[in-house]
Amino acid sequence: MERTFIMIKPDGVQRGLVGEIISRLEKRGLRLVGMKMMHLSREFATKHYAVHKGKPFFAGLLDYITRGPVVAMVWEGTNAIEIARRTMGATNPADAEPGTIRADYALEIGRNLIHGSDGAETAATEIALWFSEEEILSYERSIDPWIYE
Repeated sequence: MERTFIMIKPDGVQRGLVGEIISRLEKRGLRLVGMKMMHLSREFATKHYAVHKGKPFFAGLLDYITRGPVVAMVWEGTNAIEIARRTMGATNPADAEPGTIRADYALEIGRNLIHGSDGAETAATEIALWFSEEEILSYERSIDPWIYE
């Protein structure tokens, strides 16, 4: 089973889309194994977005992501990273395929509702930053045999 990190950003929380986003990922067959709601400090946000440090949009990104609470989650499943990213849609909502979260609920790249790990290495780093091992559960659902071969 592959794991991925997903964060519902402040705009998704403020717009009341947390349940809808979780529902879409569950309906795809992914299993939620860790979740917490938190208000990010600027220091923590800087760690999470370290790859963007020095870019022109970095300060604005930190202002935005620390403006309200976020929902941080760990999801697992076969090809969890790719499945989650396809469900989210392209980073720029204008380029997102119809039926994806970003195409259905977002208009601008700077308010695109959700963050998801872009690869296995990133997922491992992000999960370790946001969650301790004790905060990630291991369990099977009664529906798993109907999802996984």
